[in-house]
Amino acid sequence: MQAGNGEPKPRVVLVVEDDPIQRMMAARLVQRMDCEALVACDAAQAIAILERRPDVSVVFTDINLATGWDGLRLANYVRGRWPPIAFIVISGHAQPDESELPAGSTFFAKPYSTGQVTATLNRLLA
Repeated sequence: MQAGNGEPKPRVVLVVEDDPIQRMMAARLVQRMDCEALVACDAAQAIAILERRPDVSVVFTDINLATGWDGLRLANYVRGRWPPIAFIVISGHAQPDESELPAGSTFFAKPYSTGQVTATLNRLLA
């Protein structure tokens, strides 16, 4: 993909998941798409990464995070601070109302289809 200045558009995805196995699986899914996967186990780590990495295009977050903010609060905070970032929001427990998600977000219930997530990531990173 080309950015506006002729440079390739970064394909960087931040995975926010408190469960180590789920985090690893999501990061591998992102890496298999030839994207760089950054990982965080909670909202505080995610925000610290976003402050250092302006090239993040998508945040892929679980709603239920063990510490601090949940994934919905994180996504809405990120939308306000870094508006171009897109979101994939996942959960095995919560079924958020569309009004709770930032505009343009996509929600998947766990266990999610890797094919559907891959297709959505490709669309968001295009």
